Amino acid sequence: MTGWREGLERFLATDPNDVGCDEAMAALHLYAELLAAGVDAAEHYPGLAAHLAACEACAEDADGLLAAVRDHDQHTRRPG
Repeated sequence: MTGWREGLERFLATDPNDVGCDEAMAALHLYAELLAAGVDAAEHYPGLAAHLAACEACAEDADGLLAAVRDHDQHTRRPG
């Protein structure tokens, strides 16, 4: 368990734009779709980008979702 000093230091280092886990999860699918389309998702969702930079668990979820979106896009493209 971390001590109160470590917790305080982590809290003080938090980006004030960080939206937190709940809001990040609510918009993560949109963020991943933008990234998959080659769009700068952080420009559209700066608070979500700040959160992903700080939260390893949500960043892992984002990576997995992005991989799934890219895989889906690759398998559903029509030959053209």
